[in-house]
Amino acid sequence: MNDTENRWERFRPWLFWSVIPLILGMVIANTFVPKPVIGVIRLEEAIAGYSAQNMIKQIQYAADHPEIRAVVLVFDSPGGTVVDTEAIYMELSRLREKKPVVTAINAMAASGAYYLSVNTDYIYAKPTSLVGNIGVIGYLPPAPFVIEDIITTGPYKLWGAPRDSDMRQIEMVKQGFFEAVRLGRGEKLIAGDEVIFSGQIWSGVDAIRLGIADEIGTESDAAAKAAELARVANYAVTDLAELAGVTSSTSIFFIQSPDGMTLPYPNEAGVYLLYIPPLPVK
Repeated sequence: MNDTENRWERFRPWLFWSVIPLILGMVIANTFVPKPVIGVIRLEEAIAGYSAQNMIKQIQYAADHPEIRAVVLVFDSPGGTVVDTEAIYMELSRLREKKPVVTAINAMAASGAYYLSVNTDYIYAKPTSLVGNIGVIGYLPPAPFVIEDIITTGPYKLWGAPRDSDMRQIEMVKQGFFEAVRLGRGEKLIAGDEVIFSGQIWSGVDAIRLGIADEIGTESDAAAKAAELARVANYAVTDLAELAGVTSSTSIFFIQSPDGMTLPYPNEAGVYLLYIPPLPVK
């Protein structure tokens, strides 16, 4: 046996006992150390009390659990009530202080749903997604009138406020929406205010052209972007509804016609961040 072979024989046991712990450490790490998670939160209905609370629970779960490294919001929603949209928006702002959030638009992110989209780090849309409808719609209560068998202690006890107060509220909400878009999209917006804030709803392709959205892409693209922003690899993608303890619920947000057809109008008068599509012509 020559000197080279002698040196190898002396070195081999040392190499064996050095490599084995390394391999065991890698196996243990892969087995017991959890993968980073990209959490998915879905909104596939109008934004109202029950759906907003479901979203908020999931957002708070993502914020409180360190294994959730980033979040993807998946939208197919026409928007909804102002107060519930604002509640989600504020929780999203707190989440974004800790973790990246990316939007994936499926069929629609209109009005209130788009309001939420601009409070994320990146927006993907499908080519034919419906995106935008930036603005407010108000259903005013009836003009006050006397009801003989009801006694009230003030002229607006029954009606809440004069009608011009509702008009001022609509203007205030509109300006807040516009500022949220300017803050969220900033220099990405290509068209002028007269186009961006016209209330128009665009296809995904046009939304990207105008800077309303960032890129054509899928939920998988959004998850990959979220992982990139969070600087993680070898991640898992998990829907957060079950983890956050969200249960499915139903509520009649839209008017039901006598024949059972759901109309695209909310049940109650009020101010909404809501897209209302035209009814089909018979």
